[in-house]
Amino acid sequence: MKVMLLCGGQGTRLGEVTEGRIPKPMVIINGKPILWHIMDSYARQGFRDFIICAGHLGEKIKEYFFNYRMLSSDFRLSLASGDVELLAPCGEDWTVTIADTGTETMTAGRIARAAKYLDDQPFFLTYGDGLASLDFNRLLAFHRQHGRQATITGVAPPGRFGELSLEGSRVAEMKEKPGQTERYINGGFMVLNREFVERYCARSDADQIMLERYPLEQAARDGELMMYRHDGFWQCMDTPRDWELLDRLARQPRVPWA
Repeated sequence: MKVMLLCGGQGTRLGEVTEGRIPKPMVIINGKPILWHIMDSYARQGFRDFIICAGHLGEKIKEYFFNYRMLSSDFRLSLASGDVELLAPCGEDWTVTIADTGTETMTAGRIARAAKYLDDQPFFLTYGDGLASLDFNRLLAFHRQHGRQATITGVAPPGRFGELSLEGSRVAEMKEKPGQTERYINGGFMVLNREFVERYCARSDADQIMLERYPLEQAARDGELMMYRHDGFWQCMDTPRDWELLDRLARQPRVPWA
């Protein structure tokens, strides 16, 4: 079961957090890139085969994983011969494929470009900027049970703002930052069939199409899109405030996305 991660965006809304030097998925929370934390959450549940769709400053992602074993291990170096002996193995038993999917490519195009690294089985798809306390095995079981082409995870957005219930122009009810809501958004954790890519993403103009536009919208019209409801922890990293929150949470003894 492969996990594809969309990591090509520029993350311009993070401003000084990235300073144009690193791609958004490489923003550090508690000593490691948020991308590492996302991958670790999959790996802890048994999914360790990753395909990273790199784009903007993708060389930073390549450098990180190319040097990962060396940077994560003690080693002995012979200055005379240049031989290197790793003294402690890397703790992560992951397979990481990094695909250069273009600097300006939209998300549907990134999926189409990296599809050559998929097999014929369903695959997980997510973005490189969000974390959730999601049971991926239950998400996968839900996808397999309904038999459609695509499953998105529906999450209730964090209650930063109050909600108004209206009857015409009259406010029938006002909830200040409600903890629960019946309004769901795409939380970015998806399961797609391989056929979905061929049917909705493999277009001549795919590089100019966002996944959330034609592919998912058309799948919904075709009756091929289902939602898995997740009422647990979910947090994206769109702004410096989001980054500060995730960094603070990552320093807790038990992270809420574990």
